[in-house]
Amino acid sequence: MEKKLDELVLSMEHITKVYGNGFVANNDVTFQLRRGEIHGLVGENGAGKTTLMKVLFGHEKPEEGRILLNGEKVEIENPLQALDLGIGMVHQHYKLVDTLTVAENMVLGAEPKKGVFFHKRKAIQMTREISERYNLPIDPTAVIKDLSVGYKQRVEILKNLLRGAKILLLDEPTAVLTPQETEQLFSQLKFLKGEGFTIVFISHKLGEVKEICDRITVLRSGRVTGTADVKDISVDDIARMMVGRDVFLNIEKRPPAPHGPVLKVRDVSCVDKYGVLKLDKVSFDVRAGEILGVAGVEGNGQSELAELLTGLVPLQDGQIFVDGAPLRGKSIRGLRDLGVSMVHEDRMIYGVSSPQSIAENMISDRYYKCGYSSHGRLLLKKIKESANALIREFTIKCDGEFAPVSTLSGGNIQKVVAAREFSASPKLMIVSHPTRGIDIGATELIRKKIVALRDENDSAVLLFSADLTELLTVSDSIIVLYDGRIAAYFQNLEGVDEQVLGEYMLGIKMQSAQEIGGVIFD
Repeated sequence: MEKKLDELVLSMEHITKVYGNGFVANNDVTFQLRRGEIHGLVGENGAGKTTLMKVLFGHEKPEEGRILLNGEKVEIENPLQALDLGIGMVHQHYKLVDTLTVAENMVLGAEPKKGVFFHKRKAIQMTREISERYNLPIDPTAVIKDLSVGYKQRVEILKNLLRGAKILLLDEPTAVLTPQETEQLFSQLKFLKGEGFTIVFISHKLGEVKEICDRITVLRSGRVTGTADVKDISVDDIARMMVGRDVFLNIEKRPPAPHGPVLKVRDVSCVDKYGVLKLDKVSFDVRAGEILGVAGVEGNGQSELAELLTGLVPLQDGQIFVDGAPLRGKSIRGLRDLGVSMVHEDRMIYGVSSPQSIAENMISDRYYKCGYSSHGRLLLKKIKESANALIREFTIKCDGEFAPVSTLSGGNIQKVVAAREFSASPKLMIVSHPTRGIDIGATELIRKKIVALRDENDSAVLLFSADLTELLTVSDSIIVLYDGRIAAYFQNLEGVDEQVLGEYMLGIKMQSAQEIGGVIFD
């Protein structure tokens, strides 16, 4: 008997997951998937989305509840068992080996053999067949490190399909894609849906959830607040279900009034540890009272530029000035003494010390200054008052100012970083992907704080982001990096949209050196 596409293929019933510290991550959650649907799973950071998917993929075992697959109860002890049951997951950070080919990555862990040796031709054949079958073309002989982010994601999807997955869990799949790559992905997902696959689409981009999903389940504080057909609800409705109030992501801001360059970058070039040129004679200014956005597909020099500007790597070639002072040779404290604050791309490595308390992390850039210490001793009362004021201002959900940062959700950790950096009243703020992977409520807060720095503190802000909506909403002007060079400089964003940026990000269009130079040195 042929199976109906709208029948339940999977049901997670009354799932409760409690961690060792007593935190209830999932509280009596019921989550159901129909065959052949794209189902959106949304919620704030800490709402329980990740935990629920970890339970489904075998990373976590719930205290209560059961999982039914095709009507039969199953016990999923680990990811390998999940794959055996036809459940695959594409993580936000891809699990690929950069130095291996596509085909080698595809069969890793289940390599075809010819005698006792790896059967390379068979691996290439298997990759070609699965890519053609599911309309996901890829060169099996290409090396992963040479692929764009969109193609790396395609390899991850194909890996799961090759292993027999019929249910695909996609975690923030468009976080670092251009609009063109997102459009390609959506076309591919619709094709898979038509082939009877079931897809869970986990995202903070509610416009995309509305566009691609058939149904949606919303989690808040570990509970389901609703499941609905996407056609019956608006983006505002979804945001309200997530946060419990109205959310306004279209930031209102007055026109910029920039004056006097705070940051000057002149002919900056650098190579990576393999000798590959990552930045090629990059020049631009960021002025006081201006937010300059930086767009680009991952791997085109943004990370290297941010690392140079924040003192993580030494300047190799060119010049950088902050408020007239050369950056070369400056320590990170030296940069901070010049009035530079920084929100790094990787908050866990460069933004916080996880074992330390919220208060300790909040004063880690100022503990030695007057007001926080005296004669070598920390002023705990002042530190406590300051931390509590920032916890209230940035609405950080925590068990108190001396709770370890490791106990917080990703969004609240980002708020701790933002609270420290924004409260320093910087002359120059360098912000890298400030809202990547965080919920809509935290996104609203951080974007408003960035604009407030410009308006209330007259700061110069350099904003790196893969979220083009964020760049276009928050920035006053935008540069686009492609292959280590500035491909475009938009000082006026009138008429500039995601499609326009995407064309320059992919190298389809390039402004002339005269056009770019005319904006930089006007």
